[in-house]
Amino acid sequence: MPNSDTQNLDTSFSPAPEEYSILKSAPNKEFSDILYLCAHSCGAQNAALMIVEKGKSWVKTAYNLSKEEVPKEDVFWRATYQQKGVLAVKDINKDERFQEVQNPWISSFIGVPLITKNGDTLGIIGVFNEKQIELSEPQIKSLHILAKQVINLVTFIKQNNQYLRVQHQLEQKYRDLEKFASVVSHDLKSPLANIISLTDLLREENQGNFNDDTREYINYLSQASHSLRSYVDGLLIFYRTEHLLDKEEEDFELEGFFKQLTNLYTVNPKVIISYPTRGRLEQVNKSALSQIFMNLISNAIKYNYKEVCHVDIRFEPGENYYHFEVKDNGNGIPSDKFQEIFELFTTLDQNDREGNPGSGIGLATVKKLLEHMGGDIKISSEPGIGSNFKFKIKRSC
Repeated sequence: MPNSDTQNLDTSFSPAPEEYSILKSAPNKEFSDILYLCAHSCGAQNAALMIVEKGKSWVKTAYNLSKEEVPKEDVFWRATYQQKGVLAVKDINKDERFQEVQNPWISSFIGVPLITKNGDTLGIIGVFNEKQIELSEPQIKSLHILAKQVINLVTFIKQNNQYLRVQHQLEQKYRDLEKFASVVSHDLKSPLANIISLTDLLREENQGNFNDDTREYINYLSQASHSLRSYVDGLLIFYRTEHLLDKEEEDFELEGFFKQLTNLYTVNPKVIISYPTRGRLEQVNKSALSQIFMNLISNAIKYNYKEVCHVDIRFEPGENYYHFEVKDNGNGIPSDKFQEIFELFTTLDQNDREGNPGSGIGLATVKKLLEHMGGDIKISSEPGIGSNFKFKIKRSC
């Protein structure tokens, strides 16, 4: 047995700051359940989780005792730490170390130190009983296992707190990036519009006055300006998707939804869009779904060199998902590009029917929205024939 003189004991036992904070603030239920198992594995009546900080102890929670009934004498945790393992005292009345204890109802005491892998001391599990207890090896092993569960619980809460902090930091960085992209994009739109307008005006007012090289330079300037505007518009839409996903879900009929949506494109008689006139969606983010269709329909029209653009939209309700198809007769996409086209800023290195290069943002936005809506998207396509985008969104009811 260790010497009963406790004056030379190290009183600097202190848990790591975060673990201490976790033990202080974490709910008691999980710890109480472990204390229940500790007491019953020993055949004892009571147990307590005592936290030690800077040489002073306080009760986190207890089983079959109120916090006020838990013995307050420091000798319990001091003797447990000095033992460095499970301390089992069959009769404290015959142990000199416990002479100061003024709790006549306690006969046996069992102490289990809570020490992390890093060597930080968090406290002890104390088991108290009116009758004498002599522990077996299996009981001692059980206490070691239960003590590890307390440490594991604290570690889990610590890791979860770290995850939440990282998540908060990432969210803040994303908000900062979103704000930056929005401000820069808006600041670029006005001068870009001026450049495009002035370039067009310069070309119209000087027809026949420019030589071939000058006309080529003007065309390059116009294409570059339109390309940059496409990037700016695409970035604004991409970062606005977070706000779209915050919109409330609602019920709506497909006919009215598609009629309003396709009116934006069918003013051109060479664009023919067919869509379902029957069907109803329940609890769906209408704004996000509109953006998905607008991106897919715009691509189907822009990358189509045929005389007449055909876009066929289909719908099929499923048990767990709503299924959609957007089929076109456009330029098509090579099969080795099926995955790449959904990555941000990835393009097929081809200009649209107006001669402007793509931004590689539209389909990335579609994928981002669908993932947030619990769905996905697949493509089948044949160059020169057309493409078929099949996607689904999760039903909420």
